[in-house]
Amino acid sequence: MIEMLRVTAPDQIKTTSILARGIWTQHYVPIIGQAQVDYMLAKLQSVRAIAQQMADGYEYYLASDNGTPVGYFAIVPNLAKHSTLLSKIYVTQERRGTGLGKAMVTFIEKRCAELGIRELWLTVNRNNSDSIDFYQRMGFATTESLVQHIGNGFVMDDYRMAKQQIE
Repeated sequence: MIEMLRVTAPDQIKTTSILARGIWTQHYVPIIGQAQVDYMLAKLQSVRAIAQQMADGYEYYLASDNGTPVGYFAIVPNLAKHSTLLSKIYVTQERRGTGLGKAMVTFIEKRCAELGIRELWLTVNRNNSDSIDFYQRMGFATTESLVQHIGNGFVMDDYRMAKQQIE
């Protein structure tokens, strides 16, 4: 049985960080290379980074199947703008294509509806074609191209995608 568990405790933060390392290494090294993956994991998905993000208003959730973590996501609600950033959504390789990602998006949309959110948006690497296809199937549309310098000479070359009128 799939459960979406809000990350609140230090052991859950550690589990999320460990899960991130495995998923990112498998998925992103072919797209952006090991050096950038290592840099981004340290900057964005370390235990310290996740804890700081949560202190700054991020909501992290673990997707668990019978007690085994199989994915995670994070959202950043902006109630003043009725908008939420889907900051992270990741599924282990063996669970891709099983409906878990769709279940996660459904959960996120319900959370957005609870908060009165009208726009759910995200950024995705423009070379991450499988993820772009998934987001399009979930009703997201590309709204713009973004290039963000993130330090150490690395850039995030992304599309911004959004889904309007979350209900």
